[in-house]
Amino acid sequence: MGANVPEPLSQVQFFNVIGGGPRGAAKGESHQVEDPRTEAALWDSPIASAQDLDDAVEAGHRAFRTWGKSTLAERAGVLNAVAKVLYDNDELLTSILMKETGKSRIMAHMEVQRAAFHYEYVSKEQLADEIQYEDDDLQIIGTHEPYGVIGAISPWNFPLILSSVKVASALATGNCVIIKPSPFTPYAILKFCELAQAVLPTGAGGGIFQALNGGADVGERMTRHPGIAHISFTGTIAVGQKIMASCAGTLKKVILELAGNDAAIVTDDVDVDAVAPKVALGCLLHAGQMCVASKRLYVHAARYDAFLAAFRAHLEKAYVATYEDADAPSVFGPLSNRPNFDRCRGFVEDCRKNGYEVITVGEDNSDGKKKGLWMAPTIIVNPPEDSLVVREEQFGPVVPIMKYEDEADVIARANLDNAGLGASIWCRDAERARKLARQLETGTVFINQPPQPHHAGYFAGQKLSGVGGELGKQGLLSYCQTKSLHIGKK
Repeated sequence: MGANVPEPLSQVQFFNVIGGGPRGAAKGESHQVEDPRTEAALWDSPIASAQDLDDAVEAGHRAFRTWGKSTLAERAGVLNAVAKVLYDNDELLTSILMKETGKSRIMAHMEVQRAAFHYEYVSKEQLADEIQYEDDDLQIIGTHEPYGVIGAISPWNFPLILSSVKVASALATGNCVIIKPSPFTPYAILKFCELAQAVLPTGAGGGIFQALNGGADVGERMTRHPGIAHISFTGTIAVGQKIMASCAGTLKKVILELAGNDAAIVTDDVDVDAVAPKVALGCLLHAGQMCVASKRLYVHAARYDAFLAAFRAHLEKAYVATYEDADAPSVFGPLSNRPNFDRCRGFVEDCRKNGYEVITVGEDNSDGKKKGLWMAPTIIVNPPEDSLVVREEQFGPVVPIMKYEDEADVIARANLDNAGLGASIWCRDAERARKLARQLETGTVFINQPPQPHHAGYFAGQKLSGVGGELGKQGLLSYCQTKSLHIGKK
């Protein structure tokens, strides 16, 4: 274990969870993650072997024989028990999340609570049989059946929340699930899965909910494994394309929630002082490391200068580095890993090289003078549409703010192929806002609110931003197959 891990977490150990129990690394193969706030080494994290995956799939199939036949009421009871595990272990899981993601205590606590709530919500939104059609001669009943063993691959930015969406949805529909966390943030998920075993039905063979840690090679084996019927993945477009190709060999069903170079449009009728702080939250929550964060701002020319001034002033007050003070009540933090830190710095370097106006708000640590992967909020003033910072998703605290005058023009500029996940509109005129929203080629549009997916709203990407979707009752349909029973009456 890393020598720099402080008490009281220094004695915590982490395991893969297979067949209902913890399993260490095969041949001692493990890796460590660094705390992005301090760059201190964290815990050993076991790397799953090919045999571990085979064993997990086999355990999942054994468990499915029982769990796949469970009633909705039985599943609801288990989901609520799993939620209680999160609530009961809030302090431990919050502390682990803070270390592996760099989040403040308030942000990590919110993540644990939100993950728990999702299990509770899904327990009430399960899919019962439904009559699809009926007349004097025929009744058609739709029944929703589980796939079997689902492989879930989750990202590093909100590891507990985004894994819980997948796990809760799989369990609610009668599937067994193997979760693979990002190798950048393996700890909270592994520990949560281990703790959850205590409330899962023992008669199912211990394979209902399992966890395997590892990198891209473990994920690839999951996508090719003939015993896994379905893959749910959240991550980048490039990896999503590889997963889809890999799953084609066994015709796995897939959910791909991919990147979104999301646009936000600020119209000419807004109250700039009221709107700028809300737009800033949509850009810089968790330092912009959010799938639906606003990555490109389009502000009407009539409001551009006033908005830029108000936006900058708010960043100077609310989005400053807290370094080692993780207890500070801040929604802004460091970049969560070195590759993303270097990538975001690359965007700013490219802007400077091309002569764009760059505004750094506050103390910047991208030169590494202090410990931690901190990058100050950075505004790029009106860069051209073909610039790297506009064309590609930054996934960090780098915000290009562009001018527009014509609505048709800004809609065309917003609708990039890699921008199909979400978008935001800030406009006083509700009818005008809805009209603009319907022209945006995205799965979700947030109107007069910072972008944040809601548990009851179906969440899916269009174009390069995804295949299938999650959340809400419709999202549960992505985790099961509907069988139609045609019943003759005569």
